[in-house]
This record gives sequence, C-alpha cells and structure tokens, in this order.
Amino acid sequence: MWRNLGQFIVKHRLPLLIVLAILTTGMGFLAKKVELSYEFARAIPTDHPKYKAYQEFRKKFGEDGNLLVMGIQTNRLFEADTWNHYAAAARDIKNLPGVEDVIAAPSSINLVKADSSERLLSIPIFRDTLLGQAEIDSCRDILYKLPFYHNLLYNPETHAWLMGVRINKQILASKKREKVVADISAIVNDFGRANNIEIHLSGLPLIRTVLATRIANEMRWFLIASIALSAIILLLFFRSLSAMWLSLAVVIIGVIWSLGVMSLLQYKITLLTALIPPLIVVIGIPNCIYFLNKFHTSFNETGEKNAALVLMVEKMGIVTLFCNLTAAIGFAVFALTRSEVLQEFGVVAGSSIMLLFFISLVLIPGVLSFLPAPKSRHTKYLDNPRLKRWLNRLETWSLNHRRLIYIYSFIIVAISIAGMFRLRSEGFIVDDLPRTDKIYTDLKFFEKNFRGIMPLEIILDTRQKNGLRRNALQTFRNIDSLSQFIASRPEMARPLSIVEGMKFAKQAFFDGDSNYYSVPDEYVMPALNQYFNMKGGESDNTNSFSRIVSSFMDSNKQETRISVNMADVGSHRLPMILDSIQKRADQLFDTSKYNVRLTGTSVTFQEGSSFIIHGLKESILWAFFLIALCMLYLFKSLRILFCSLIPNIIPLLITAGVMGWAGVRLKPSTVLIFSVALGIAIDVTIRFLVNFKQELPAQGYDMKKTVIETIHSTGISIIYTSLVLIAGFIIFCFSGFGGTQSLGWLTSLTLITATITNLVLLPSVLISLVRFKKK
Repeated sequence: MWRNLGQFIVKHRLPLLIVLAILTTGMGFLAKKVELSYEFARAIPTDHPKYKAYQEFRKKFGEDGNLLVMGIQTNRLFEADTWNHYAAAARDIKNLPGVEDVIAAPSSINLVKADSSERLLSIPIFRDTLLGQAEIDSCRDILYKLPFYHNLLYNPETHAWLMGVRINKQILASKKREKVVADISAIVNDFGRANNIEIHLSGLPLIRTVLATRIANEMRWFLIASIALSAIILLLFFRSLSAMWLSLAVVIIGVIWSLGVMSLLQYKITLLTALIPPLIVVIGIPNCIYFLNKFHTSFNETGEKNAALVLMVEKMGIVTLFCNLTAAIGFAVFALTRSEVLQEFGVVAGSSIMLLFFISLVLIPGVLSFLPAPKSRHTKYLDNPRLKRWLNRLETWSLNHRRLIYIYSFIIVAISIAGMFRLRSEGFIVDDLPRTDKIYTDLKFFEKNFRGIMPLEIILDTRQKNGLRRNALQTFRNIDSLSQFIASRPEMARPLSIVEGMKFAKQAFFDGDSNYYSVPDEYVMPALNQYFNMKGGESDNTNSFSRIVSSFMDSNKQETRISVNMADVGSHRLPMILDSIQKRADQLFDTSKYNVRLTGTSVTFQEGSSFIIHGLKESILWAFFLIALCMLYLFKSLRILFCSLIPNIIPLLITAGVMGWAGVRLKPSTVLIFSVALGIAIDVTIRFLVNFKQELPAQGYDMKKTVIETIHSTGISIIYTSLVLIAGFIIFCFSGFGGTQSLGWLTSLTLITATITNLVLLPSVLISLVRFKKK
C-alpha cells in the first residue's frame, strides 16, 4: 500500500502540489479572519448549574465584571491642585465613548432630607468645577462623615483612594475595548505624572484586555522564534538550504492551515489556542527530519532519486502517520472534556497535526522530486562519529547492564512517586503572571487596601413576588448580619446591599449624624417610609435613592443581591470560604422560605478551574487508552504494547515527581502537559519499534542483533528530532505567562527523559521480555 502510494505521489506530484497550493491559499484567506478572544476562558459547559445561575444573575442585575479600577495612595489628594486635576480626570473618563459611569470621590453624593417634598434628595458633595481650597476642605469633611463610603472609595487608614469605571458590556466584547482601556490608562497616567503619584490599575476589563494583547504578541514572537530556531537546527543537521526551506515550507503551511481551521470553526484566539501555531512548527519539523533522513539513507542505498523517494514513503509513511496520530490524540482528547475552551484547543490542535501529516506526505516527496539529487555533504550527518560513539555506549548498556538500568529506573520512579504525593491543586485568576508584573502588583495593591476586586454576588430569593416586603425588617437585619460576617473575613471587602442604602437613608433622616448609620428598626422605619418607597422598578430623577434601591432588587421585589469584592485567594481556599458563607446564610435564613445562591466571576472561576483540572485528568486516561489501541493495532502484540508504554509512563511519573518536589502546583496550564507530552514522546517509541519490527526478519529474529541494528539505524534521527522538539518547547520558557513557561520546561523535561528511556530502557525491556519465533 505505502509503496503504491509513494509511486502515485511521485508520478502525480505536479497536480498534487497545485491542489495543495490552492487549498493553502483558501486557508490563508480564512486565517486572516481569526479574532482575539477578550473573555476569560469558558471553562464550564453552558448546561452547568453554576453557569446557568451566573447567566440568570447577569440577566436580572447586569454585568459583575465590567468595572475597571484606578487606585492611588496619597495624603495630598485634597490639596487644591491635586484635587482639581483628579476631578478633571474623572470627568474626562466619564466622557469617553463606552464608559457608562465613574464611581469616585468627585462624583460622590450625599442624601439630604427635604421636608417640603418628603423625599431624600441626592446632592453632589463636590461641585463639578474648579474648587478653592476652603470649599474642598469643607466638602472633604462631609465625605468623611459618611460611613457609606468608608473602605468603598477610600481606606482612611492607608490614605488609599479608588476610582471605579464601568464600561459598556458590548464594548468589552469587541476590539474597541483596547482603545477604551488605553484611553482610560492614558488619562490616569497623565494625572499620576503631573502630581508625582503612582497609579494602580486593575479590574477584569483591564486584565482581560492586557492579557489578550499579550497573547497575540507572544503568539507572533514565538512563531517567529520557533521558525528561526528550526531553520538553524535544520541547516546544522542537513547542511542544505533546500532541505531547510522545504521543511520551513511544510510547517508554515501547517500554521496557515491551523489558523484556517480555527477560523472555519469560528473559534477565537485564546491563551490555549495561541500556542497551536508554534506547536505546529515544533511538531512539524520532526516529520521533515524523519522523511529527509530516510530519503538520504535510501538514496545512499539505491543511488536513484525517485526510487529513494518511493522507498522513503514506503518505510516512513506508516511511521509518520502513527507518530502524528498519537501526537494528535495527545491534543484531541481535550475535545472529549465538557470544557469549551479545552474542546476548542483539542479540536484545532488534533486536526491541525493530522493535516500536517498530509501536507508533509505531499509536499516533501513532490518538491524533492524536482530538486537535484543530494550531494555527499548533505548526507554527511549520517556518519557523525560523536553520535556513533554514543550509540555504541547505548548498545553496551542495553546488552550488558540491564539489571543496573532496571535498578536505577526503579529508584527514580520511587522518588518520583514520593514527589507526586506532594502535588497540590490550586489556581488563581492571574495565576500565569509573574509576581513582578505590573498587573499582579497592582492587584495586590487593591487587595491590601480594599481587600480585592474579584466580584462575588450573593442572591437572596424570597421564592415569591413582593417577598422582600414580607417580614422586611427581619430580612434586612439578617442581610446585615450576613454582611458583617463577610466583612469580618480578611480576604473580603465590605459588602454592598440594599441594607447599606437604608443605613445611608437613616443617617440622612437624622440630619446626617453618622451615629445613626445602622439598620432602621421598627420605630424608625415608618417615619422613613414617607421619604422613600420600595418600588424597585421606579425611575424617578428626583429620587436617586429609589434608583439605588432598585439596583439591588429585581423588578418583582422577589430577589435582592449582596455584592462583594474579594481577593484572588486561589481555587484551594475559595471553596472553603464560599462554603462558610453559604452555611452562615442558611443559619440566618429559613431555607424553606428563602434560597441563597452564590454566583459571580469568582464562583464561575473556581468551578471552572476544578472542572478543567478534572477534565484534563480524564483526558490523560483517554490519551493512554487511545494511544494503546494504536500501538496494539500497529504491532499486534500485547508484549510489545507493554514494552512501549513503560518508557513513556516513566517520564510522566518523573515530571509529576519533579513538580511535586519543586512545588509546582497542579492547575489547568500544568495538567495540560501530561497528555501533550505523552502524545509527542510516544513518537520516539513508534519510530524505534517500527524499525525494530522491520529489522527482525533481516536479522533472523535474533533479538540482540535486531536491537543493536535498530539503535544504530534510528538513534541518529531520534536524537535529532528530540533535540528539535526540546529546543522548540524551551522557547516557551521565555513567555510572560507562568503556565506557558511551565509547559515549556516541563514538556522539555518529559521529552528528555522519554528520549533516554526509549534509547536505554526500551532496548533492555525488549531483550528481556519479547521473544519471536523464526518464520
């Protein structure tokens, strides 16, 4: 079959190359349409209860992750020049397209009792104009007397001030968000430079925008770096510009096709899918080395170019097919999870790797048939004395020191397993950023001064329309008790709820006396009723308090929300914190009459992180199962299947052990490594075992002779391809994302150990366990 296929490709090379060129042009057109994703990964499926609850909350109360925050720390804010500049910055930001609201000290309001209309009027504390020092001082004193703003707009102990910018959700879902975020950053940074004040920026809109931009930049640079590094390695190996350019053409076409597939499936570029183009380069180059290496050895044997090309396809076609198939399985198993972001990555990566095989199969023999026959300097690498000496040592170890190899392997595996027990599963929202990154340090500023900015929403459902009017005072007292419980936790900010608005109103009713900032009791509540009503859907411009109330209730007055900002505590601590809040809520509210739900970005992140890790663990099992089936089909021997898995399981155990001993946490970006590394590392095993099987008859089914011949015939190409793969993954170590760095060095470590186990342990196991009868 493969010989006939080789003859077909050589005979019809021109029309096949033309078809490939036309298809690549079409894929290139599609690739131009690929867009960046500006959202956090959609980690949980749309039918998941947590996802449904979050979408229901967004429908009733709006977005919880559209607030960009700016923070400063200074005791000079109320100096006239500084204040007027700060107020002007807030005003300029408010006027930007896409900005819905600015929450800051200059726009703060005070509630004032209007006896004539029996209403609570919202009056700006600061006039929207240039202010003199005396007026600023007077207004500042009013602000300080309003507990509603304590630890919301400012931290009185650290002199830290917060400005919140609410951005339109349609803008946030489009490329326009980049300009909005850049304009906001420019305005506040101008203020900082003019007043010599350090600016801190954070919030999900900023984090998502900056990360999306960095992803695009990294993808571009990693792609260039991987191509450049591959070109250098190929030139060093083959001493041939034509071989180098041919190999680069294969991987560049593969990259175009991968982006075309992404566009065809209407996927966007995420942190994961951005890795696919450089991965295609890294995985595609070994294809080229396998084919070119076999072409050169075949040409040395036959002395005729076309015969060598046919022999190349005949011998290496099935090897490369199964190498690509197992590598594709290592990625494609992610499509079996229920996580959308993993499914997209698995589908695109898996299909792109298989398409890469067909590109290689058509392009390499087709182009080589038009090029001149290789010269002696192009095949000189086949007689590398240094590599031959190493192969001789491998031969000696496999034949004469098998017991020592088994002992060392057992010790290393035991140490690795001990390290695995130290593994800890934990992820953070900004987990992949280095600790010195401005985004990370600014996030810590807000955690230190305002206890965080990650949104958490608590929904109190009374289970009936107008339920909030039923036993209202006790309900509000319980809400306040729950808020106090939450505020007592060091990682959580002071919650905002309808009760905080009622406290504010009570203070206003008692002429602004801060001693009355408390939940209205049964004596005060009737008196307050004449100043405000509880009509959540009312839109009265003369009663801003009604609008404040309405933002915390649904239109049916059945549900109310408690909004909390919290620190990025990680997926390990977050479930315990949420459980404690849920338990306290269930103690305060009769579960037969009330339903308390926790939702928001923090909850969906925690659930999504656990969901991804669980899915990735499942994908590893699927990868083992499917790859084992491929190996069983290829070799039709349970013993060889067993032998093939041993040198690939051990590198994964070593990598897991190193992670445990080094304190590298299990998180979505690190669990990903195992399936990917298994799919790639098994290529070496397939390359070795296929050649081993082909050599058996020629060596009279003598196991030792066959192993020796296999080591020498495949060792050079295995070492070369492993070096390319390792070098390709090391590029990822220069990423600005910790997860991508981990993917780089841990996958490289796995490939190094896999190369050693396949060239040292695998031959020993074959000699010890496999027996063939002479046919």
